[in-house]
Amino acid sequence: MIKKFLAAGLAAAMMVSLAACGGSGDSKGNAADSTDKGTEEKITLNVAYMPNYGSLWSVMTAMEKGYFEEEGIEVKLTEFQDGPMIISAMESGTIDIGYIGQGAHKLCLEGNATIFALSHISNGDAVIGGPGIESIEDLAGKTVAYSSGTSSQDILENALASAGMTMDDIQATDMAAENIPTAMISGSVDAAATWSPGTLTILDEADGTTKLCDNMTFKDTTISLASWICTPSYAEENRDLLVKFTRALFKGMDYAADDNYDEVAQWVADQTATDYDTVYSQRGDADWLTGKEVSEGAADGTVEGYYTTQKKNLIDQGAVTGDPAVTDYVMLDIMTEAGK
Repeated sequence: MIKKFLAAGLAAAMMVSLAACGGSGDSKGNAADSTDKGTEEKITLNVAYMPNYGSLWSVMTAMEKGYFEEEGIEVKLTEFQDGPMIISAMESGTIDIGYIGQGAHKLCLEGNATIFALSHISNGDAVIGGPGIESIEDLAGKTVAYSSGTSSQDILENALASAGMTMDDIQATDMAAENIPTAMISGSVDAAATWSPGTLTILDEADGTTKLCDNMTFKDTTISLASWICTPSYAEENRDLLVKFTRALFKGMDYAADDNYDEVAQWVADQTATDYDTVYSQRGDADWLTGKEVSEGAADGTVEGYYTTQKKNLIDQGAVTGDPAVTDYVMLDIMTEAGK
């Protein structure tokens, strides 16, 4: 990665000027290195999330525990409904850093985004059948709601493939993820593929539902990852800032994964304006890795192995056509350095 440094005086002047008009990612990265007088300018990062425990568990903890403040970072959160929307916002320049689930990783392989931190190994996606649908084979000819380009599509395609079926064997109905629970509860679709908390809402409120599969159903052949990303240009110009952000994030992960689910769930509930019990019920949606585990895994090849498995599955699904090296789009060095 390339480090860009400006003379200290110029960087400070630029930061003052750009702060008044909403400076670019490059200005933020350079401001982080402005230490001429022994103090650092506080950097504001626009960070995208999705309204669930998995997206917010570490970043909310790092905010509430003051870990970002220790790094001279102020985080401004903006809610989105899915990963592709977050990547689009980053490309437009309105978002600096974002969280994505499994489905949007295909855009990282295609060069639209760079991964700089692994968040967790997810088990929050599921395919759920309505009344009379008790197996994946029962989906044949049925109307199935899903959200294209997301982990919803991934889990659905994996489910169908396990039964020797494809999307052509069902009446696939593409809709916004936030509308899928309502469609299932109202009975306007026969089945659905989505993620938590939508899955939990469906199973709790829709009559006669059956969970047909989840991420762990396919653990022998694939892995569902959640990651923190930015655009490739932002990564190139702001490496040191990404290390700072990731270091704070890792501290948040260490705290949150240490059996502090009740406290974290309350922070997430407050941020998403969701009742506490709904958020707390999502604590089983993933293998919540510590920052130490991610950093050490990035150094010893474990994390690269996760992304290699993910890449192979996406290629086998036909979701991507190229075969880039994992290190072309995953910044293992950021994870390693942030854990030191």
